Amino acid sequence: MVPEVYGRSICNLPSNVRQVIFNQNAYLTLSSLQNGLAYAAPYTNNPDLALVLVVSQDNADVIRRTFPATPVRRIRLGINPSLYHPPQGPKQRRIVYMPRKRPDDSAAVLAQLRLRGALNGWNIVAIDGRSEAETAELLRTAKVFLSFSFREGFGLPPLEALACGCVVVGYHGSGGREYFHPPFATAVEDGDISGFVTAVEATIYHIDNDPLSADSLAATASRFALERYPPEVEKQDMLDIFGPLLQS
Repeated sequence: MVPEVYGRSICNLPSNVRQVIFNQNAYLTLSSLQNGLAYAAPYTNNPDLALVLVVSQDNADVIRRTFPATPVRRIRLGINPSLYHPPQGPKQRRIVYMPRKRPDDSAAVLAQLRLRGALNGWNIVAIDGRSEAETAELLRTAKVFLSFSFREGFGLPPLEALACGCVVVGYHGSGGREYFHPPFATAVEDGDISGFVTAVEATIYHIDNDPLSADSLAATASRFALERYPPEVEKQDMLDIFGPLLQS
């Protein structure tokens, strides 16, 4: 099994050895095609390719549309419920986001929210340079997660935030479209800063003016994420996909 980032060098691997390309972001593959059709060869002119493995329905559709003769399977990722779950006690008035994702957009959104006074009384935390356990702990304490996803294979952080009982607002990054369900996840049109600001303000207003409903929404978000993406489904998909390959 080889990652998609090996690019056209996949064709230089030893021959007569079956390959699975683990493509965690089909949009990186699409971008590579701008460098020439040779970058399509691992998918179109590769007799050793058994299948391409992807991590979202969106990316499965992208690969099938781009390379229609290539076999594609999707593995459903699972969330670790021992890390990503609601807190035992009440959440803080905290909004979290990841600044490495589209920093210009996140800076613009937060600047406008501060200018409008929407963030008064809220603690804004940038999750950066944290371990997975530290990140999960911050997500459990927060009420809102701002998603600045961009052309994702799947995009785990917003889903992990939902599992921790956060309301999610922002970009789904295409790969995350399948779990961006209202009312616990509000999708904003890609690059729409004003729409992003408006959506965050509406979310804050709901939390402040109907706290019982907001708590119920957070619980619904967590149930959705943990029930739809448990570790068991990832394990089963691995068995279903690789079992036949190992036996043939």
